[in-house]
Amino acid sequence: MLEMHEQNSNPEISKKLLEKTINHAKAFEAKFGHKPAFMEVCGSHTMALARTGVKKALQDYVRLISGPGCPVCVTDQKSIDAMIELAVGENRIICTFGDMIRVPGTNRTLLEAKTEGADIRVVYSPPDAVRIAEENPTKEVIFLGVGFETTIPILGVALKTAHEKDVKNFSMWVTTKLVEPVLRTLLDSGEVKLDGFILPGHVSIVLGRKGYQYLVDEYKIPGMITAFEPVELLSGIYKLIDILLEERVDIINDYKSVVTEDGNPITQKIIETYFQPCDEAWRGIGVIRNSGLDIHDDYSQLNAKRRFKVVVGEPKKTKCRCGEIIRGLVGPEDCLLFGKACKPTNPIGPCMVSGEGSCAAHYQYMREE
Repeated sequence: MLEMHEQNSNPEISKKLLEKTINHAKAFEAKFGHKPAFMEVCGSHTMALARTGVKKALQDYVRLISGPGCPVCVTDQKSIDAMIELAVGENRIICTFGDMIRVPGTNRTLLEAKTEGADIRVVYSPPDAVRIAEENPTKEVIFLGVGFETTIPILGVALKTAHEKDVKNFSMWVTTKLVEPVLRTLLDSGEVKLDGFILPGHVSIVLGRKGYQYLVDEYKIPGMITAFEPVELLSGIYKLIDILLEERVDIINDYKSVVTEDGNPITQKIIETYFQPCDEAWRGIGVIRNSGLDIHDDYSQLNAKRRFKVVVGEPKKTKCRCGEIIRGLVGPEDCLLFGKACKPTNPIGPCMVSGEGSCAAHYQYMREE
């Protein structure tokens, strides 16, 4: 495994692949009259493309557009406000992933609520929150569950554990997202002209290659499943341009070491058992029908949205353009706040907060000093 990692990070192999990819991109532009435009729908890809230098090396030849792949970034403002409001209730312990704690709400962040006395704890895994509930039987312990298909199974494991152990003081506030509905929404809107998708590597482990067949059958647009090292990223982009030059439409799996045709049946079963489809609001997009999952009615006693009443007003508007960045309409440097009022030390929007956010990636690796 280490040898494979070294090969996928090998600068000599990367350099040769980069040259081949640039030549392919030039051939594409000569044939079709525009640069190939690909959207990555994975926050990890957004960060990897910037961190490895692949995006900068290809910027004159390939349009690499960040899409709605960062789970924290796509969580709408009203949901963020609701989670913060939930945290300030009495006799509660809020557990959350680290990225969430600094996301700005309308009036404050979870971190600011914590400094004001709220018991908010960062955990590495949702089952850790179940353990905290067992250790604090007189407190209500609520886990803030955000994420895509990658994260949803581990949320299900926490629900399974709490249910089997009959942990009555544990519940989960779920605001999850699904990849297919948002890709359909983006394509149906026609707002961004795309030639293909760089599909999410981790989500694809759950969904499998066949999970994207609708892109081919209904939208006639290709996709590439790839991993995160320089050689893997360049290989995926090269192959995506290659099938376009051949005027083929397909979903190519360039991550066969972990992604299968049909996905992971165990995680799929967990999702099916503990969750059910629901309408979900997306930052900058609005409510998309059946684009999220809520806790299944069979486990409603673990659903914090049913156990606690939270009322929030309409969020205040700012000049932050995270909503447009998520949709691929603008880049980070098109936002007037980027690098000025909005920096990692003082984030105005979630795209600058999250370790998978487009603005954070651009600020760290892409901006011109």
